[in-house]
Amino acid sequence: MKRQTLLLIAIVLLGLNLRPVLAAIGPLLDRIQLDTGLDHIGASLLTSLPVVIMGLGALAAGLLRKRLGERNGILVGVLLIALACLARGVLPDSSILIVTALLAGAGIAFVQALLPGLIKSRFAADSGRLIGFYSCAIMGGAAFGAALTPWLAQSIGWSWALASWTLPALLAAALWRRAAPPEALAAADNVPHLDVWRSPRAWLLMSFFGIGTAGYTLVLAWLPPYYTALGWSAQSSGLLLAALTLCEVFAGLLASSLLPRCPDRRVLLGVVLLALLTGLLGLMLAPLQLVVPICILLGIGIGALFPLSLVVAQDHLDDPRQTGDLLAFVQGGGYLIAATAPFLAGLLRQYTADLRLSWLAMAAATLVLMGMATLFKPGSGRFHTRPLPKM
Repeated sequence: MKRQTLLLIAIVLLGLNLRPVLAAIGPLLDRIQLDTGLDHIGASLLTSLPVVIMGLGALAAGLLRKRLGERNGILVGVLLIALACLARGVLPDSSILIVTALLAGAGIAFVQALLPGLIKSRFAADSGRLIGFYSCAIMGGAAFGAALTPWLAQSIGWSWALASWTLPALLAAALWRRAAPPEALAAADNVPHLDVWRSPRAWLLMSFFGIGTAGYTLVLAWLPPYYTALGWSAQSSGLLLAALTLCEVFAGLLASSLLPRCPDRRVLLGVVLLALLTGLLGLMLAPLQLVVPICILLGIGIGALFPLSLVVAQDHLDDPRQTGDLLAFVQGGGYLIAATAPFLAGLLRQYTADLRLSWLAMAAATLVLMGMATLFKPGSGRFHTRPLPKM
């Protein structure tokens, strides 16, 4: 098999391993809490903590690249994911679950921070297609994690069902070790520094991405428990999350294909945010009667909003290095914002025993996003660059 083909398979397999460790928790959460004594706040940390680490990893992408290199850093990342999954089977208690959430978050952060840059630098002519495969694999991994884990739990118990995701992670590590290209020599840095921390526009883009991604983390963590509380089985709620994730994949691909026809991103953003808002209102008002349209609307809203929010950020710059700096800031800070959503929902559930308040809060946040989206007029927004010192 050609090395390029092996590398493509490795990239897809790496993507598939970045979400099962998160998506597998929700459908089994009630059983996990019953067996471990984990309260709703502690349960929320199983999603919030990895997302926090993902944000910190995005902000530290340059440091990770310098210290570990892309090849070794990605290998370490996927091995950390494997270790986190295995520990959940060997030591299934509440404290270990929290520790494994941190380990998994670190592993995901390493891969997410380093792999896109490697793709862009090594396969510039075909980077868009490869990143598309990688992004779809990430969402596909979430679907597999949500759908398969509850069924495995029926046969081998929830802890070993969570641990079963060790195997694909080890397979990804072995294939990556064989297929990964050697480290490239560092290129001379002649690009002016982008001072994102002092740019109001960068903070706007980061906040937009973070609030939008909060919808994803909230649904990922609490949609299955919401439906199990309404009488659904763990298997059915897991399949619902998997179906929603597949809708996200379709919506993300469709939105990406429509981008060349919509230079004014506000049009697509308006449609997508309206779908998200309608789906959230459906969750509050008629979750059982409207489950199919809710699934479709949330899938459209969440799935299309993620790539659109990144494209809107990319539209502000032409230079790849500066765009990378901006996206690291947008995703790093954005994931930190998104991590608060599952935690606050767990807090509300702890003291009110009701998740509808969380859907209401996210609906209100979606209205804020609609207002923010009106500011993304094509060509608007300026960034400050700091000239390089003369030699």
